[in-house]
Amino acid sequence: MENASGMDGKLVLITGGTSGIGKAAAKIIAGMGAEVIVTARSQQKGEAALEEIRSESGNDRVSLLLADLAAQAEVRRLAKEFRASHARLDVLVNNAGLYKARRTETPDGIEMTLAVNHLAPFLLTNLLLDLLEKSAPSRVINVSSEAERWGKIDLDDLQSERRYRGFPVYGKSKLANIMFTIELAERLRGTSVTANCMHPGSVNTNMGRSERGVGILLFRTFKPFMRSPERGADTLVYLAVSSEVEGRTGEYFIDREVATPSGEAYDGTLREKLWEASEELTGLKGVAAKQ
Repeated sequence: MENASGMDGKLVLITGGTSGIGKAAAKIIAGMGAEVIVTARSQQKGEAALEEIRSESGNDRVSLLLADLAAQAEVRRLAKEFRASHARLDVLVNNAGLYKARRTETPDGIEMTLAVNHLAPFLLTNLLLDLLEKSAPSRVINVSSEAERWGKIDLDDLQSERRYRGFPVYGKSKLANIMFTIELAERLRGTSVTANCMHPGSVNTNMGRSERGVGILLFRTFKPFMRSPERGADTLVYLAVSSEVEGRTGEYFIDREVATPSGEAYDGTLREKLWEASEELTGLKGVAAKQ
């Protein structure tokens, strides 16, 4: 990639790095010389992905951490294990996500889509924030989606207990990604830690493959016409490595260009209330206080 900042000696953590755009990004970034850690739920799938990433990148400094991000105890264990073996973190990519056609709950009793798509990156980022600050200039990249335009943050029904429809709930979680990114960027002003988010485009991945419903049926119908994971990962990699975005923060990117998300993302009061609700749901208090 042109204008890539030097990645030799850099440490990059990618959640959901064993398939789709996460694995594609891991290959590219490892190929630039960075040390890359990917997360997975399955040891078998994780080891297979490691072999592929190492082979195609020509970089053996790719390792695996296991965690089911639906469980907050495992997110905390992931952060603890990472900290035990690494004293720095240059780039954190919150990529892991899912789509659920029907409402289910995590072991913590939290609606699954909200838990994995929003609360897991919120918790993991905050647990690793001091390492990011220590390693500054460093970067946080959150994978969102244009589905956010179909989402709405209702703080009185954040867990979609009153009504659950798969795609709007997914959209709500992706809007929460953007709001978290903007709020995090505001809270980190002056630290040289930047936070940006991106839409990868309609990508042919395994997301929702075990689900049922009209939305998933349409998704599968159009899969042959969707972007490859490599193309979907392009903007993610750009935000992770390019010198062109050095110092830029709190922005939403599509195809390497700054885009404008839906209006709710710019509601500072709503963003702060979402942050507070997320702190309550994850047991965090007062992390990354505003400057």
